[in-house]
Amino acid sequence: MKSQIRTTFSDFFFEYETPRQVLVRNKRVAVVCRIIQMGVLAYIIGWVFMYEKGYQSVDTAIGSVFTKMKGVAFTNISKKERIWDVADYVFPEQGDSSFVVMTNYIATVGQKQDKCPELPDGKNTCNSDAECDEGKYKRHMTGKCINNTCEIYSWCPVEDDRKIPDPPILLTAENYTLFIKNSITFPQFNVVRSNLVESVNQSYINKCLYHPKTDPLCPIFRLGDIVERSGFSFSEIARVGGAIGVLIDWDCNLDLNIRQCKPNYEFYGLYGTGKNGDKEEKPSLGYNFRYAKYYVENGEERRTLMKVFGVRIDIIVHGQAGKFDIIPTLTAIGSGVGIFGVATVVCDMLLLYLVPKRDFYKNMKFKNTEILEEKPALPQSKTERDLSKE
Repeated sequence: MKSQIRTTFSDFFFEYETPRQVLVRNKRVAVVCRIIQMGVLAYIIGWVFMYEKGYQSVDTAIGSVFTKMKGVAFTNISKKERIWDVADYVFPEQGDSSFVVMTNYIATVGQKQDKCPELPDGKNTCNSDAECDEGKYKRHMTGKCINNTCEIYSWCPVEDDRKIPDPPILLTAENYTLFIKNSITFPQFNVVRSNLVESVNQSYINKCLYHPKTDPLCPIFRLGDIVERSGFSFSEIARVGGAIGVLIDWDCNLDLNIRQCKPNYEFYGLYGTGKNGDKEEKPSLGYNFRYAKYYVENGEERRTLMKVFGVRIDIIVHGQAGKFDIIPTLTAIGSGVGIFGVATVVCDMLLLYLVPKRDFYKNMKFKNTEILEEKPALPQSKTERDLSKE
């Protein structure tokens, strides 16, 4: 029993087993095998290593954005001249990565809390006081019908926004300029970069304006160019408003010189009037909001209500960096070697089930063994026992 255990232990630990290989001289199958192997090799080298950079470990950036808008607009409405600067047309205060530049507005001046009739727009008409429910939720009505319109408690006079100014009041906003300062950090690699790269100095900033071909690193953008490159018509988006996404994309290969890590700017129309001035009827087109300026006149609180139409700018930072690492390199190589087994599986399927001599190949590839059972010995006769003794 001990010798049997010793033999089993020795066979298990001190013997090496290798699969049996059969050399098949079949040109068609060999060509299929080489084509598959070349395809796998091209995938590993071209896609995994060169395109996807499977030999690198990857880190995602943490970014921050600082913005500053510049520009002045002049209006002359009802013989009232006015200058508009950044404090008037940028909401909220400057510096955020998401803000609105006002391009059009509807002003309701001198409102005070009082009783006044609603707008005669066809939706709020009445013929008698009974049709004006006092205390109705949407509009707090007084229960009176005045000139075929229900009277309400409200800020009076009521805002009339049925007609949007066309052309936009601040159409010259397309010449405003936007300065973007962006910083990113790749914590895994301890790398910090800014969009004000080595070639962008103060003298360059003072005279440059972003252009994707001539000045792709300039951090100063013309508002009209941003809108046009996002696919919108500035005159239309300035009239009813819209939103633009500015993507700052960092794709850095840290195996190269750090100076090669530079930002790329892209512009996308998020929502608005439709690309290229598409005026297809859609619900809630454009972008607008309201705000009020409060003041006291003759001891009475009043306000100027502004319905603002403008271009909403959302600045989005996306950063990714890669650097050589032995672990992902070995992982990529190992997975590639494993994929090479696909060629063997496909060729075995062809030889086992499709080629004319598949039975011969099966006999060569697989070795069948049968366990022979020992037959019990027959009882010996007396003569046989005597002969065996001799």
